[in-house]
Amino acid sequence: MTETQNRRRLIENLIGLLATQIVVFALAFYIYQESTRIETAQNQVLNLQLEDAMSLYAENCAVCHGLNGEGIGSNPALNNPALAEMPYEDLYKTISRGRYGTSMPAWSKDDGGPLSDYQISEMVGLVQAGDWAATGDRVVNLGLAPLIPFTTQPDVLLLEQVGTLPDGPTLQAAIQLFAAECVACHGADGLGTKIAPTLNNPLVRQKTADELNRTITFGSAGTLMAAWSNKLAPEQISGMVSLIQRWDEIPAGAIPAPDVPIATTAESLALGQTLFSQNCSRCHGPEGQGTQRAPALNVKSFLTDTNDQAIEQIVTGGVPGTAMPAWGDRMTQVDIQAIVGFIRQWEASAPEVAIPTRGSGGGPPWLRTNSTTTTTNANTAATTQTGAMATGAGTGTGSSSSGQGNGQGGGQNQVASTPAWWQTLNWPILLGLTALLSIAFTLISKGYTTLKKK
Repeated sequence: MTETQNRRRLIENLIGLLATQIVVFALAFYIYQESTRIETAQNQVLNLQLEDAMSLYAENCAVCHGLNGEGIGSNPALNNPALAEMPYEDLYKTISRGRYGTSMPAWSKDDGGPLSDYQISEMVGLVQAGDWAATGDRVVNLGLAPLIPFTTQPDVLLLEQVGTLPDGPTLQAAIQLFAAECVACHGADGLGTKIAPTLNNPLVRQKTADELNRTITFGSAGTLMAAWSNKLAPEQISGMVSLIQRWDEIPAGAIPAPDVPIATTAESLALGQTLFSQNCSRCHGPEGQGTQRAPALNVKSFLTDTNDQAIEQIVTGGVPGTAMPAWGDRMTQVDIQAIVGFIRQWEASAPEVAIPTRGSGGGPPWLRTNSTTTTTNANTAATTQTGAMATGAGTGTGSSSSGQGNGQGGGQNQVASTPAWWQTLNWPILLGLTALLSIAFTLISKGYTTLKKK
């Protein structure tokens, strides 16, 4: 064997040894990174599952367990660290099969529910590792926020009147308890909501005390009425029975509906801004400051005196006898709530007195004059916003007095001496284009003349 062959074999052996070492080190590095790779992959899968789970929660669970999993009434909170630490199997079984004697139904398709096994596993992941703030945003963005009052405060004067009735202290305690625990589902004065029936009803008062006590204590199967025995003492349940049976003696308004702000997110505010600009700004002004056609919305008095539910009702049903139309047949509830949320965010910076804007007249934009209308008469401006949208929306009666500066306001209107389109022209570019066009037409004409002679 020659020296050249020996050298070649040595090189081949070294290359093979080096390749083997590279493979060994690569395999060792891969094994070392495997746990991190598995954890990353699991987190990616979990994040995808949580995305689905938040939508499932909004569609199926928020009505009972609240916007952010905080619980409603006797329905427990899900944003509870103790639940997050429960074994997976226990949570899966509870969601899949429900809980006997409570309002928690079975959600598995095998037990008559709407969710598959995979979807139930996603819901378990939400309880164990979900972001409840993000979940609340998802509920709002899907328009599924439970817009029901959670708690309210009884009317103080009417509560004192109740104290003068026979066994008044018991009724007073029951009213306060109802305002704190039951109004969320059964509504102000016990007149019911979308998710629970009225209790202030002659038919309900005909039930015996034992029937009512049993329903409150053990709940009602197949409904959202849960058992309250684990939360209320026997004397509290007895007081609630007395309240239901004697509700005809309780003054109306003793348990008022609370002011529940409509929940908002960045997405819902953006939607509300777009919808307001497209549909509302023509009458109420681009910033809600009011015009001659409709009163101001962006003013302290209106936003302070009108809660979100009232604004939503006004937008939905309109104001009869005014130019404020009903939008309930043109927009979804989600759209209307987005507009209400957008209007509400003005409250922090709303002016005390509204200064309505004036239109710049008809005709095409390039023939309109640039004018800026300012109203210096505070009394006139205050008249504009009186009643706001609830009493004079779109009538123009509240804002006409503020627009008397049309030649009478002592120079209130600043009118430019030249039209706006003339001021916006870029003269150097215009002259350059004119010169180029002149040269082009000259060359074309000369060429045509030459061709014609030939």
